[in-house]
Amino acid sequence: MLPELLQFLQAVLDGLLLGGVYGVIAIGLTLIFGTLNVVNFAQAEFTMIGMYVAWFLWHALGIDPLLGAVISFAAGFALGAAVEASLIRPVMKSTGAAQIFLTVGLMMVLENGALLLFGSDYRSVLTPYQTTAYRLGPLFVSAPYLYAFVAALLGAGLMWLVMMRSWLGRAIRATAQDRMAAELSGINTRLVHMAAFGIGTGMSAFGGGVILPYSSVSPTAGAQYVVIMFLVVVLGGLGNAAGALAGGLAAGVIQSLSGLYAPIQMQNLTLFVLFLALLYFRPNGLLGGKRA
Repeated sequence: MLPELLQFLQAVLDGLLLGGVYGVIAIGLTLIFGTLNVVNFAQAEFTMIGMYVAWFLWHALGIDPLLGAVISFAAGFALGAAVEASLIRPVMKSTGAAQIFLTVGLMMVLENGALLLFGSDYRSVLTPYQTTAYRLGPLFVSAPYLYAFVAALLGAGLMWLVMMRSWLGRAIRATAQDRMAAELSGINTRLVHMAAFGIGTGMSAFGGGVILPYSSVSPTAGAQYVVIMFLVVVLGGLGNAAGALAGGLAAGVIQSLSGLYAPIQMQNLTLFVLFLALLYFRPNGLLGGKRA
């Protein structure tokens, strides 16, 4: 097989593995918007919090970050539910500007709070599979990326089951479609909003845990994912969970291929140019429906 073709296929494979995690990190943001109609600019900081939780579990108890990601989800859920009840709920009926200022302020508080508590040092983990790679024909699959991808898909699958098969999932979907009708049906929409916000932040924290084996955590770790997260959500269709996964896969592949054929400095620029071109032809994203 030609070396150029092998490089192309390897880049696509690497991009898919990376993009799957992008999608799971972003799926929480799209769930929050779809249910509460709130754009949470602090969403990436919950990814950073999930990374810290997984790191401390590994450092103190020797728990693998992929397992610690479950505790990261629980921590992200609890903190997100508390934030929704204490901060988001009072501004739900306010203007969009008030919601933006609140979530941007929350982003700054979480980042600087982590800086105050943990310092500015970069922290990473050591796992037995960190430098392992599997051979797939002529291609190689990095074990940390593969495990993170599988864990991300499992997390997304469990979330899908909750949303489609459980009472809570039906209540969340009903509230997202028509809050007043949901309340007339006996659904406690305040509780649903709190649960949806908690699940959304929990999924981003879970994603932070699964990427820790090939990444490092610091108080500014969320900054490297915030732009990608919003790009993935808009690319897939704001409020569309399946679109977030599709957008994540597309973003990962585009990043990987642009790194192969263009200088590293052009990697994100290429992603944004293609992103703007796609939105020109599909303003509602890959899987977004038509809106008035």
